[in-house]
Amino acid sequence: MNINQLLHFLVVVDECRSAAEIVTTLEKLIRSYGFDYYGVVRQPKPDENPMELVLAGHWPEGWPQLYIAKKYVLIDPTIRYLGHAQSGFRWREALYAFRADPHRKRMERMLADSMRFGLQDGYIFPVHGRTGLLGNMTVGGRPIDLSPTEVALFDAVAKKAYWRLVEFRFADEAEAIKPIDTRMTRREMEVLNYLADGLTSNEISKILKISNHTVDWYMNGIQDKLNAKNRQHVVALSFRLGLVT
Repeated sequence: MNINQLLHFLVVVDECRSAAEIVTTLEKLIRSYGFDYYGVVRQPKPDENPMELVLAGHWPEGWPQLYIAKKYVLIDPTIRYLGHAQSGFRWREALYAFRADPHRKRMERMLADSMRFGLQDGYIFPVHGRTGLLGNMTVGGRPIDLSPTEVALFDAVAKKAYWRLVEFRFADEAEAIKPIDTRMTRREMEVLNYLADGLTSNEISKILKISNHTVDWYMNGIQDKLNAKNRQHVVALSFRLGLVT
């Protein structure tokens, strides 16, 4: 076991000062376990190109193009199983779960294609938020057996890597467009802190004794000031800029 490597990553990832530094640290960990390939991605919707949602990753040459061309994201058993999983699982476990699925033959073709590219087996770890599944981290290549303890620690690594990469990616995108206004009113800071704690507009309105409409009005103002795309983006930027801790 390389449990110390996993624990080391969980400690040092908070000290990384760029997305590139996080990726370097993560790839060192993944290689230490013997995995050849990996990906950290946001959860794709049916009409989205999954490769455009990649936060970090390394795949066999030609595999992403084949995966997209054959629209495997629609039947990929690991992606489908993620919707039910609360923790990491092995790729082959997902395939077994869909043994009676009408798309089983297409899943088997996908498996045969992936084997040709050296993707024999691996693990995938879901990342959840208050609104549900947000993304995942997957590692794979040749078959490697992880202990239950290692799977649990990889689960923690996936969440840490995902949120830190989201934080830097969104911050970099916003900074490249225009300066960010971090001056907040007292009420905006209250709303922002509750949002960072994962509360909904309805929950925040009850605590602050204001209407949902008023909470959303403050949210929109905060989003405009931070040049954020959505509430998740607001939270990521807020941690990055030190507005919330």
